[in-house]
Amino acid sequence: MGEQESDAASGEPKKATKAVKAVKKAAVKKAAVQKTAVQKKAAAKKTAAAKKTAAKKTAVEKAVAEKPQPAGKSKSPAGKPESPAALVRRARRINRELAEVYPYAHPELDFENPFQLLVATVLSAQTTDLRVNQTTPTLFAKYPTPEDLAAANPEEVEEILRPCGFFRAKTKSVIGLSKGLVEQFGGEVPGRLEDLVKLPGVGRKTAFVVLGNAFGRPGITVDTHFQRLVRRWRWTAETEPDKIEAAVGALFPKSDWTDLSHHVIWHGRRMCHARKPACGACPIAPLCPAYGEGETDPEKARKLLKYEKGGFPGQRLKPPQAYLDAGGRPAPPLGAVSGT
Repeated sequence: MGEQESDAASGEPKKATKAVKAVKKAAVKKAAVQKTAVQKKAAAKKTAAAKKTAAKKTAVEKAVAEKPQPAGKSKSPAGKPESPAALVRRARRINRELAEVYPYAHPELDFENPFQLLVATVLSAQTTDLRVNQTTPTLFAKYPTPEDLAAANPEEVEEILRPCGFFRAKTKSVIGLSKGLVEQFGGEVPGRLEDLVKLPGVGRKTAFVVLGNAFGRPGITVDTHFQRLVRRWRWTAETEPDKIEAAVGALFPKSDWTDLSHHVIWHGRRMCHARKPACGACPIAPLCPAYGEGETDPEKARKLLKYEKGGFPGQRLKPPQAYLDAGGRPAPPLGAVSGT
């Protein structure tokens, strides 16, 4: 009996110990479950907060991206806001790339002296340089000097200029500017902007063509091609020629202005067309925010190239030798089949 009582007594503490351990184990397990639940809840809150923050950030970025860019502001090709310094770097790189593509870029009007260039530039309004070049040989053969054109019979001049379009208005302008040259400048084309713009039919665009190419004085020629491309490249958001001239001029040293004009205008005529730019053949596609507005397939894009880039004649009857050496072909005379 004594041994049995002893064994029973010793069994009670063992059962108690097991019970305590079970209770502790259950408590630990419960605490662990509660901790896990708390952690999951906290993680869920953190994830929700992160998503909310990301959504707000995306909304802000989208709003900034879609906000119209004021004058002087720009976006990079990736569509992000572009700092003034980054814009200058991109613009100058585009010009360098175009200089390699068009090393022979030049004014596409035939001329032998400042007077011929001045008249030809006035005639080029709302028509092609090719049409002007096919017309001016007859005009200058009959009226070689400002004095000759100033004294011309308007009806005879109109007949010569008829192929250029708006021939009556253009006749009035070229006779008027010739009279102005004779009466105000002794028959000589002045080499100053403020003098040139006083002549009938001569605006800043025409004046800068003459100054840059006949006198070697830098100027930016803001024609329709230039306006289209610099806005397409987001160099400026301006729409008025004078403001475009100022905005783009601020991106480049003055010494680059004349050649820059040639590069941009040549690219606009050959590749970056108004309706269907040849994006797939464009050498500056990685730098262009408007890439994709035109044909991106390389083969199809190459078929859109014009003038010498498309294997066709250029616009000048008598182009510079450098252009011919680079594979360019002169334009045909008036009445001939151009092949373009």
